[in-house]
Amino acid sequence: MTPKTLFDKIWDSHVVRSIQEGPDVLYIDRQYIHEVTSPQAFNGLKQRGITVFRPGNTLATADHNIPTKDQHLQIRDEFSRNQVEKLSENCNIYGIDLFGLNHAKNGIVHVIGPELGYTQPGMTIVCGDSHTSTHGAFGTIAFGIGTSEVEMVLATQCILQPKPKKMRITINGVLGKGVTSKDIIMYIISEISTGGGTGYFAEFAGSAITALSMEARMTICNMSIEMGARGGLIAPDEITFNYLRNLPAVHEITDLESAISVWRGLSTDTDAVFDKELVFDAPSIKPMITYGTNPGMGMAIDSYIPLTEKNSKEASPSFLKSLDYMGFNPGEKLLGHPIDYVFIGSCTNGRIEDFRAFADVIKGKKKAPSVTALIVPGSRRVEEQMVSEGLIEIYNNAGFEVRQPGCSSCLAMNEDKIPQGKYAVSTSNRNFEGRQGPGARTLLASPLTAAAAAITGTISDPREFINE
Repeated sequence: MTPKTLFDKIWDSHVVRSIQEGPDVLYIDRQYIHEVTSPQAFNGLKQRGITVFRPGNTLATADHNIPTKDQHLQIRDEFSRNQVEKLSENCNIYGIDLFGLNHAKNGIVHVIGPELGYTQPGMTIVCGDSHTSTHGAFGTIAFGIGTSEVEMVLATQCILQPKPKKMRITINGVLGKGVTSKDIIMYIISEISTGGGTGYFAEFAGSAITALSMEARMTICNMSIEMGARGGLIAPDEITFNYLRNLPAVHEITDLESAISVWRGLSTDTDAVFDKELVFDAPSIKPMITYGTNPGMGMAIDSYIPLTEKNSKEASPSFLKSLDYMGFNPGEKLLGHPIDYVFIGSCTNGRIEDFRAFADVIKGKKKAPSVTALIVPGSRRVEEQMVSEGLIEIYNNAGFEVRQPGCSSCLAMNEDKIPQGKYAVSTSNRNFEGRQGPGARTLLASPLTAAAAAITGTISDPREFINE
């Protein structure tokens, strides 16, 4: 029998039909929906007189443009309020479970799916959101889709998809002090560029990956889309299974140990062939920060902004335009540069482990007076954990205000915007022009680097604040 990659095993087992010289009809185990990309999909169903084929395979939440303060009050923005109300109305009509605003299970879609146990190994998962790749951390094929495709999956529980090529990215060795999974993926993207994974689905492997927690693995898969890949995945192992054993939806599995036995078979065969292989050494990775306007423009925190793009002899107009937008110059060092805002949250770094790491750095210290901090848990469950573990108290004592769950300043679809010209060290996933507000200047970093910046008021090396 021909050896298969993990990706092949999951994909091939979900193909309903292959169209000759065309895409596959792929069965989808679970679809996540939210208030932004679902209204038009539901309207399409209504116009065609079609119902939702398998409502039990769809889960909804409100997250993208909900406020992160005073969630018990009516949403002030009329457009946002209408989207949230339409989501509730459509889920009620079609019998879809909704964890809406003020629900005990509410949160960012890519945070609550995993933490509640709805994301399980071997699944195919889609959502009208590019960072659906997050769920690949559990050994799933998970990818973002467009609104018309959301409608297609609602109507048929299938989607037409061409099969991507396969890439394996191996990171071996032990990570250094202050280096996190966020730094790993930012380093990879800086090395291969935002287009280096185009056309591929990436499997992350190696000793540095298997040593990571599930939260850390989710961060890596979350940002696989930022290197142009269709998605990323990691083979499930004992860390995965131990994480899943404690989750509500997993408890509904009649024979969990039998399911885990099947999940153990979800790994790449020894002699399986990838279309592309990349290998990196973990010890060479340092805490990272971006300096430009795409996630590929990243560098080590103690390095200098390069004079040109990687492998280029001279700076292109787009490279210089990006630096001009950021107010930086080629060859400049960023350490010590003043910052105005810090944002910790999003589907990239809005989990309890991220807030613990942030708290470890700020404990016993005070927030810099010049810094405005947006501290936004990824879900109600994370918020509750922060309270029970005493993290809220640590944050408050340091001068931070913890907000309510939501996507918040990641994409600034609510009031959580960074003002024009201001610098924000952000734990989110994208630093595009205006992503966090018109004219906002975003520097992507890990929770540790964000914490260091929050207490110094400048771009700082987190290793200086961490004990061995």
